[in-house]
Amino acid sequence: MRATPLTVTALAAALLLTACHGGGSKSSGKNSSACEIGGVSVQIGSASVAPKAGDTGEIPVSITNQSKSCTLDQFADVVLNTGSTEAKLPALKGAKPQKLKLAKGESASFTINYVRGKDGDKTGLNAKTVKITLPGTTASRSFPWSYGPVAAQSGGSGPNASVTAFQQVGD
Repeated sequence: MRATPLTVTALAAALLLTACHGGGSKSSGKNSSACEIGGVSVQIGSASVAPKAGDTGEIPVSITNQSKSCTLDQFADVVLNTGSTEAKLPALKGAKPQKLKLAKGESASFTINYVRGKDGDKTGLNAKTVKITLPGTTASRSFPWSYGPVAAQSGGSGPNASVTAFQQVGD
């Protein structure tokens, strides 16, 4: 009779250890290692500015990890702000995000693509700042927008601009 309680106790202990081990590996979940805006440097590089209305411009954004290893998973949240209106930019049509792990000192980049609007056009967006939030986080950083007005999409459903996926920079 003593063998049964001992077997049940041993089995329960083994299950408990297995559950704890499995839970531990899952707790290194996707957001706990997300790159934080405070742990990286963010730079907007030399832009290919759209010179006149209807032209396309590209603004590269570089992220360099300054802290412990972190992950970029999905797209950056990019919001154009006029001072009274905000517009979140969608991901570039057909772009596929890739999960990138950045060790300290490693970099990644993405691009903001936009079509320049006409000065004074009420359907476009006369952005003053661009706010960037890294995926899986809530902290953001704003930069001046000095690339001219952004044209409206055909049909007027927001600005004609988008964000590309992150790409690893360097080796």
